[in-house]
Amino acid sequence: MYVIVVYDTAAKRNPKVLKLCRKYLHHIQRSVFEGRLSEAQLVKFRHEMASLIDHGYDHVTIYTFPPGTAPQRVLLGTGPGEPETIL
Repeated sequence: MYVIVVYDTAAKRNPKVLKLCRKYLHHIQRSVFEGRLSEAQLVKFRHEMASLIDHGYDHVTIYTFPPGTAPQRVLLGTGPGEPETIL
């Protein structure tokens, strides 16, 4: 499925959250990531993210789009470079 993740976390947790997001998704803009994940990968990602953040302070939004319903993306202004290769 197609996934978009947006986060706003405390500065001291940002590096760990950034590293986790880069492990699974393409870095689009500051705290925005997107990419395709299997259901199992999404479950693992959510579990790892939940263990990193402070649920009373941090904010992470995960948008999911079922297979075959990938969203269209429209960029206004200067867009990001090409996505990094994720292995």
